[in-house]
Amino acid sequence: MSMSLSEKMHMKQTQLKQAGLLRVRQKIDPASVNQIYPSMVLSVDGVEHINFSSNDYLGLSQAPEMLDALCLSAKQYGVGSGSSPLVTGYGHAHQLLEEQLCQVTGHEAGLLFCSGFSANTALMKTLFNTGDTVVADKRVHASIVDGLVDSKATLKRFLHNDLASAERLMSKYAPQALVTESIFSMDGDVAPLADLSRLCRENNTCFIVDDAHGFGIQPALPATMKPVNASIADIQVVTFGKALGCQGAAILGSQLLIDFLVSNAREYIYSTALSPINASLALTAVKLTQTSELRAVKLAENIAYFKQSCLSAKIWLSESMTPIQPLIIGDVDNTLAIAEKLKSLGVWVGAIRPPTVLKGSARLRITITALHTHGDIDTLVNSLTLALG
Repeated sequence: MSMSLSEKMHMKQTQLKQAGLLRVRQKIDPASVNQIYPSMVLSVDGVEHINFSSNDYLGLSQAPEMLDALCLSAKQYGVGSGSSPLVTGYGHAHQLLEEQLCQVTGHEAGLLFCSGFSANTALMKTLFNTGDTVVADKRVHASIVDGLVDSKATLKRFLHNDLASAERLMSKYAPQALVTESIFSMDGDVAPLADLSRLCRENNTCFIVDDAHGFGIQPALPATMKPVNASIADIQVVTFGKALGCQGAAILGSQLLIDFLVSNAREYIYSTALSPINASLALTAVKLTQTSELRAVKLAENIAYFKQSCLSAKIWLSESMTPIQPLIIGDVDNTLAIAEKLKSLGVWVGAIRPPTVLKGSARLRITITALHTHGDIDTLVNSLTLALG
């Protein structure tokens, strides 16, 4: 007799707990949401922690301009879109955001989604099908992998950021597309975008870049890290929940691509459209990233200060020069124990475990933002020294 659904769920949860891989939600005290703090602070069970796990790299979720945009757009558009974009859910706010994103990146057209995950999944499963071949970096996001699996296309994965490996697969399989991220979400390293773009042009292959963690922070990155735009990528995915500090995502590309997705992407056709409030917030955020570099400059300073402080404390980080600063621990239980020790010291850092990262590479995923002070970073480094023992 087969297991009941309840028995199956219980067994899986037990296995995850025993392996240290069980995921649970952490409720954050509303006070840390409603109050504008001078630094990134979380209140959990009445205890405040400095937050070094946020993807709000520029601190735009707390920017006065964003709060004003929220109020104004709610009065102008209401709080919800009300229906699918193909019914009555696509409005002026959505159009303005798409046009602004195209102006910034040079793409012909854009299409909005409610999340980066749905945008990536929809793109992959709509563009490709049985008989197609797609080459992707070994560490692309789960949403890309899931979409390609659903598409039934053949997926071939090249060694992480390894141009020679990509060239070998390109030569062997003649794929329809090559997919990578701009900045990788767990390692904080940057793809060789210019070389991969050249490779795709030489082989008449579509180049797709998930720019989730790169869009909006370009002034904070070394000059050698060029921004993703239409001259680099044929298709660019931008998410609003990282540096833009709000919610949603967009696929940018040719007008033909966007028209095709409008007609065929089930996630777009059968979902309630992104709210006009979120579209207005994202539009405000994009404009802020284009008109002022003050937050990006502060972010760059904080990244450099953190790395130098860790070097002085003999804490060995990766070579990442992005806001994502992983500290590889390896063992799952040890990683969890160190993260808990940091919380007891008032520092909140994410403990990232398989399958999000490869087995044996569990890590602390430290993220630096423009809102952190040098005092916050000093507290982090001192706490890491104690926790690592």
